[in-house]
Amino acid sequence: MKLISWNVNGIRACLKKGFEDFFTKIDADIFCIQETKCQEGQVELAFKGYQSYWNSAEKKGYSGTAIFTKIKPLDVTYGIGIEEHDKEGRTITLDFEKFYMVNVYTPNSKRELERLDYRMIWEDEFRNYLLKLNKIKPVIMCGDLNVAHKEIDLKNPKTNRHNAGFTDEERNKMTELLDAGFIDSFRKLYPNKENAYSWWSYMGRAREKNVGWRIDYFITSKDIQKNIKEASIYPEIYGSDHCPIGLEINI
Repeated sequence: MKLISWNVNGIRACLKKGFEDFFTKIDADIFCIQETKCQEGQVELAFKGYQSYWNSAEKKGYSGTAIFTKIKPLDVTYGIGIEEHDKEGRTITLDFEKFYMVNVYTPNSKRELERLDYRMIWEDEFRNYLLKLNKIKPVIMCGDLNVAHKEIDLKNPKTNRHNAGFTDEERNKMTELLDAGFIDSFRKLYPNKENAYSWWSYMGRAREKNVGWRIDYFITSKDIQKNIKEASIYPEIYGSDHCPIGLEINI
């Protein structure tokens, strides 16, 4: 099974920059996107052989997630059952026979860390949500988690130590998640691979220089880690300030 995740930073803009070409060429079984930045009816996007599920934020032009899948799910859940979080359209869960597929766009702590306290609440409640699912069947979670977990996961760890996405608090929450029974699929296969990033600032030719961060992930239950065949990053694919990432898994 081939899975893809991509923060498109606005699907309407990304559609003008080759989204459909990549979607067709990669031929994923499940394709998850984050930061759709659109409301229902603002974009018509359908692919032959795929069903699609969208979760938009109440606030226009903000956040949002979507999943395209060749496999029909048994059930679909939008949000995690907590109104404070669910109004931002950040999660979609597809219930399949052998696993849960969770697509997530984690809240950004923002400049001056103005949303860090909220982020900490989100982290605990989202982790609890995943743990409840994991008691029933294995979980595959993907998306923009807005954190570079280790120093190897960004180009300039020292100068970014207290910036959003690389605070001790955010990194510790990622550690807590992994310690609770999950694995970072990319680091499972490539524990020492450097210069592997999925997001670059639009400033200072950062992408051209590969001054980036790895903040997009496929996280899986430890129970199915042996089923992972490949974890990929596609830095050559443009269209957003993030690039797509992939997971191949037997399940």
